[in-house]
Formats: sequence, structure tokens, C-alpha cells
Amino acid sequence: MGSKQGWTDDNNRPDNRYIRQVRFTPIGLTGQERLGSSKVAIVGVGALGCVIASHLARSGVGEIRLIDRDIVEWSNLQRQLLYDEEDARSGLPKAEAAANKLRRINSSINIRAYAADLHGGNASSLLDDADILLDGTDNFHTRYLLNDYAVRQQIPWIYGGAVGAGGMTMTVIPGETPCYRCLFPEPPSAGLTDTCETAGVLSPLVDVVGSLQAMEAIKWLTGNRSQLRAGLLQLDLWRNSWMPLGLTGTKQPDCPCCGVGEFPFLDESMNETVLLCGRSTVQVRPARAGTLDLQVLASRLAGSGQLHLTPYSLRYARDEQISAVFFPDARALIQGTDNAIKAKAIYADIIG
Repeated sequence: MGSKQGWTDDNNRPDNRYIRQVRFTPIGLTGQERLGSSKVAIVGVGALGCVIASHLARSGVGEIRLIDRDIVEWSNLQRQLLYDEEDARSGLPKAEAAANKLRRINSSINIRAYAADLHGGNASSLLDDADILLDGTDNFHTRYLLNDYAVRQQIPWIYGGAVGAGGMTMTVIPGETPCYRCLFPEPPSAGLTDTCETAGVLSPLVDVVGSLQAMEAIKWLTGNRSQLRAGLLQLDLWRNSWMPLGLTGTKQPDCPCCGVGEFPFLDESMNETVLLCGRSTVQVRPARAGTLDLQVLASRLAGSGQLHLTPYSLRYARDEQISAVFFPDARALIQGTDNAIKAKAIYADIIG
């Protein structure tokens, strides 16, 4: 953490950036150096992911990968703290918008942005050699995929969830703790659990849950592993409830994931369509991986509707009810419907 030549103001020296953190004895200079050489992957840069990423960037984690399939919209601004109105007006991918902010917060670390949908086909390339994985997702399928990947690769991951005023978090260390499927063997059936669409979500809650996740990551990365939380923590900020749950005896020898070694959520062919939480939007992903030249597509669609082309995406609208946002990895967000069949038909009609 050397200083830049020509800087004379001690308050601006890079080695003073983390001085308050280094003075915390369990971290110290050794822990700070460990943070600086660490790599983390944050999957989902919505409400939780913004909080996690902000804390880890400010703490000096050397490389932060931001993975998110969505774009910034107005309804995000209530709780997704790295975004502003200009990001929403521009419809920037969340990963890119968050990366832009974090690079201004800390230019000395490496921020990598991936406007991508995490699935079995790209999990290895996006998550490879990360020291820890952090869950900022809003859907069960990606969370189970994270668990499968973490257990298969023996990488710790930190689960977090927040809906309404209640949340929970748990640190999963493969080979030591129960995995996510030990506690929740299968994803719940659609419609049986609250979501931010049905129950809303309060901004202070995501601050708390995301901060707890970030703290667990800092403990792990600085070598303070004996201080990691043992168990599942549930909290409800509205009812002032804070309930830690011990997990002794919950590691299942016959768990399909960490016991038997089956990883079905890494199947690349799963979930060609996904209804995004909190609004009428369906993501459509082609069954086979591919790429899409947005400029060529924009030229072909010119004159048939409203177009907005950026380096990251192409928004196309033929009417006021339905619009489509296309990405270079051939994904699209079909906005204005929650019907997967209709969304796939719209996608096919536009792409051909």
C-alpha cells in the first residue's frame, strides 16, 4: 500500500485510507494485506449486493466481481444504495452502474463488472478462483446454484435474504458447516413464499443484512475464522427481533449436495425464462450460449419502434405496454408481462 509520488497531504496518502481499520487489532496490517490480495464474487448487485460491495470496496478487498443480469430502474432507488436517478434514466446494467460508483470510491482496487445471468454454463468462468462468494440474489434458483458451486469447489459462501422488514443470513463453509440444502432441501413452490413484489422491502433492513454479510466476509478474508457466526441468524427490524439459531446436528449425511455430491442446479439447460422479482419482467435466455451484436440488431429494428442503444444494452419498444432490453450475451428482459410463454414469443419475434 505505497503512496503516490507528488502527494504531500498525509490525509490523502493511500496508506492512510485504511488506517482506522488497521488499528482494529484483530485485523491489523497483516489482515489488511490479506484483504488487498483477496478476490470476492458478489452475485446479484441489487439491495443486498450494493451494501456488500460498498463495504468490501471501502475495506480494500483487492478484486471484487459484480455479477448481475438486471438493469437499474426507478423502483430500485428506494433501497439499492449505489444507484441514482441518472442510472435509472439510462437503464444501465446494475453491474456496470455499481462498478462506476465503486471505482470512484476506491480507485486502488480491481472492480470487474459482468452484466450476465449466472448459470451452470458460465459459473466456472465468473466464479473461478474467488476466495469467497456472497449472495445478493433475489431468487431461489441462483441461490441453490451458488450452493452447488460452492460445495463442489469447496469455496465458502455467505447467504443473505431480505423481504419486508425481516431477513436472515448464514455462512456456509463446505466440509464444516451444513450447506444450504441441508436446511432447505428443495426450492419452495412458486407462490408459497413472500417476495419483494408481494411483501415489499424496507431499505434499513437490507443495510443490516448486507452489512452482516460483509462483516463475515472480512472475518474470513483476514484470517479471523474463529469469529465467524455459527448458525443461521433471523431478524425482524419492525418487531425488534434478533434470533440466532444454532445448527448443531443439522448437517445431513444424505444431503443431495454436500452429502451425496449431486449438483443439479449447475445444469446449464435450466431456466431459459425467469420472472424477475418486483415487477412484470421476464428474462429470456437462449437454450444455447451465444452472442448478439447489438448494433446490427439496432440497425435491423430501426424505424419499427423506439430504440435506445448503449455499449451495454439495447432497449426496443414497439408500443407502450411491452419493451425488450437485449444484452450482448443474447439475453433479453421482456418488460410489461409476467407470462413466460408470451415473453419467449416476443423474444423469438424480435430476434428471428
